[in-house]
Amino acid sequence: MASDKPIRVAIIGLGFGAEFIPIYQNYPGAEMSAVCRRDPKGLEEVGEKYGIKGRYSDYRELLKDPEIDAVHINSPIPDHAWMSIEALEAGKHVACTVPMATSVEDCKKVVDAQRSSGKVYMMMETVVYSREYLFVHELYEKGELGRLQFLRGSHQQDMEGWPEYWPGLPPMWYATHCVSPCLALLGKHAESVVCHGSGRIAEDLISKYNSPYAIETATFKIKDSDVVAEVTRSLFDTARQYRESFDATGSRKSFEWQQVEGEDPVIHTKSTASAPLTEPEIPKRVKVPDYAHLLPEGIRRFTQPAAIQDADHLSFLQGGGHGGSHPHLVHAFLSAVKGDRPALPDAETSANWTMVGLCAHESAVKGGDRIVIPTF
Repeated sequence: MASDKPIRVAIIGLGFGAEFIPIYQNYPGAEMSAVCRRDPKGLEEVGEKYGIKGRYSDYRELLKDPEIDAVHINSPIPDHAWMSIEALEAGKHVACTVPMATSVEDCKKVVDAQRSSGKVYMMMETVVYSREYLFVHELYEKGELGRLQFLRGSHQQDMEGWPEYWPGLPPMWYATHCVSPCLALLGKHAESVVCHGSGRIAEDLISKYNSPYAIETATFKIKDSDVVAEVTRSLFDTARQYRESFDATGSRKSFEWQQVEGEDPVIHTKSTASAPLTEPEIPKRVKVPDYAHLLPEGIRRFTQPAAIQDADHLSFLQGGGHGGSHPHLVHAFLSAVKGDRPALPDAETSANWTMVGLCAHESAVKGGDRIVIPTF
């Protein structure tokens, strides 16, 4: 897009999605053009609150608007794939909350639509723009971790009380928050996965998706790498405080996520002959810095919890504000639309991160068979 032309954005889904409105409104070179919500009353309330003139209760009518360049989709999970495909076919750039889709077939359709349209598609994965991930990535890039030897992610969450499409959802269908940092750190895709289901959820939860597992744990091989990653996922009937985490084990230093919200993570440093450490000296808690300096000045404040618009939304109460990732996501998406840098994750990468979980659940159903992750 021409650098002097504002990028006109529409947000679809105004629960969690409304959090992004002021970020776009304060982003240099962007224009918050329209919002879309099925509920007319809620639509008008948000439009009035933020002074947005374009208001649609019908998504397909919004896509006909030639004044809209890009859509940011925050709709329920079952709508992600078809909404992304129709937007790309309508010539709009697409940012979509996770996951890309709930089937391998729909992941392929989104990738095909992106390639045919030539427009940007970016899955808005929060963890790879969280301050914790940015900290570990910086350590890795500087060589402080040494050779990466193993990666682990976990996302444990109590979904009781969430909308109707959540109850009974296979845990690995929503695994990108723990899969993504493992793959993004190496900049590679997963090639195969083995997964086992453990435990059993309540019978009334099982029937919707025919998925009985309380916890699913997967290991996946990473293409062109000798590193293997492990991820654990739970949604129901599991006693655990919310945890969205990843660990990176290196030959020189290792990063280990804190056990409990409010603690600091730990860096383990290898003792060597030239720099010997006693056992108590090996682990050390560290303060993770904020990375607002990487952002345009107008949106830097949105890395902090004080800037959260809807602090009572379950995604913030459980997710701790997503590690200050929201303004980084907006910056990455709009930078890709402008052509300043590729989308991260792009369509192919978004599909791979999503399909690790989809194929992992297939593996669990088949008793732990290895499943090759498709490439498109």
